[in-house]
Amino acid sequence: MSELTVSLCQGQAIAPHLKALASLRIRVFRDFPYLYDGELSYEADYLGRYAENPDSLFVLAFDGESLVGAATGQPLKDEIDEFRHPFEANDLNPERVFYYGESVLLHTYRGSGIGKRFLAEREAHANRLGFDIAAFCAVERSVDHPAKPADYRSLHGFWNAHGYQCHGELATTFAWRDVGEQSESDKPMVFWLKPLR
Repeated sequence: MSELTVSLCQGQAIAPHLKALASLRIRVFRDFPYLYDGELSYEADYLGRYAENPDSLFVLAFDGESLVGAATGQPLKDEIDEFRHPFEANDLNPERVFYYGESVLLHTYRGSGIGKRFLAEREAHANRLGFDIAAFCAVERSVDHPAKPADYRSLHGFWNAHGYQCHGELATTFAWRDVGEQSESDKPMVFWLKPLR
């Protein structure tokens, strides 16, 4: 493993890395707790929305020329209904919220400080753009889920340590096909927030 490098880009500047990012998302999200049985066609559409947004941010981690981690974000107002609606229903203005799309990192590189860097870079970007709140949502799986590995460690402590709090009142569902499923099913998702001001 060579020294990791991190680079930032916005909007269409992600174009040279889109295929690698799509493959990375599928690879990382296949693991618990997401168990996402991904498809490149969906990834192209999903990432395309971020690429078309000039206020988006991509934080990319490379080992040499290989993309090994990435984090994304864009204004919540530009997100899909499933992610905007919980805020609107609780009188929180999506215009004031910067939303983190994902943070994915291959297992080999975890514990190297990249996760902290992903948070810091997106917070700094949200602050530069004048947002009041940073937010992301995470899937909620049952504690006795049959696919949960014996050595699984939740990220809740990591998120809490960096100022993010779980807001159970801000909940939604999002559909995808789990590994081993024949069709998509709705998954419960809960938002985590950090005030920036």
